[in-house]
Amino acid sequence: MSVLAVEDLHVWFELPDDKELHAVQGISFGLERGERMGLVGESGCGKTTAILAMMGLLPPNASAAGRILLDGEDILAGGDATMRPHRWNDIAMVFQGAMNAFDPVKTIGSQIQEPIETAGLAKGKAARARTAELLELVGISGERQDRFPHEFSGGMRQRAAIAMALACQPKVLLADEPTTALDVMVQAQILELLVRLTDELGLALIMVTHDLPLVSQICQRAAVMYAGHITELGTTTELYHRPLHPYTRMLFGATPDLLAQREVTSIPGAPPRLDQEITGCPFRPRCDSAIDACALSYPPTRTAEPGHSGACFVEAHA
Repeated sequence: MSVLAVEDLHVWFELPDDKELHAVQGISFGLERGERMGLVGESGCGKTTAILAMMGLLPPNASAAGRILLDGEDILAGGDATMRPHRWNDIAMVFQGAMNAFDPVKTIGSQIQEPIETAGLAKGKAARARTAELLELVGISGERQDRFPHEFSGGMRQRAAIAMALACQPKVLLADEPTTALDVMVQAQILELLVRLTDELGLALIMVTHDLPLVSQICQRAAVMYAGHITELGTTTELYHRPLHPYTRMLFGATPDLLAQREVTSIPGAPPRLDQEITGCPFRPRCDSAIDACALSYPPTRTAEPGHSGACFVEAHA
């Protein structure tokens, strides 16, 4: 059984003038214990909204439908009442821009210690000792827990944010653009840390990013999102060598590769607005392989082999 299974998840936002934005449109996938999975796509494709729904942290003007199964239990079914016992205890999140998310007038240690005490895992000196262990786990001396956020570099704050997410020993970690605004060397260190933690702790990881080649280096599988849909799902090897959707192929092509002798090609245009009706495949205006059928209806999901599927009328790879 998957530690996390998302089934037909939809998210809507209510807009002024009785309008509605369908941000996530029926996505489904499973995540095994200790597995690293990437959730990839351009900004505005629904990635962050999807994982906020998994945490039960959507804003008041949003509603969600579908099933989110954590060890077989549907934690979405009862709203916040069924989400709250699992949030941060079984499923935790490193937020986008997490290195700036700490309260500047409280020490790093006190902010990591707070969820430990709130969950009733430890109190006082025991919670402080656990905080030191967590900091050591992510490569920060436990003696630095009495320092304030401004006394840490950006990379160190990001490590501390990961330590805070691990405070209650979750089974699933959701990392939303965990290397944003970090220099290349620090990015590599954070990614190495996430890989080590999943291997050592059996932690299942979903990493949200726009960088598909990066995901192919550290994740076993990836789901490519576009306009609220999962357009392709498979192992990173399958997505790189045998893409089923032109968007997947074009994402790889838009990223420099020092090992490949090819020209970097940008994807023309921009993702569609989801508050407006879309007829046919939403990627059609930007696609280099579109056919007449693409203008009429959303393409059916086609399975090339077990675990590898894509929603496209035309097979993307040559």
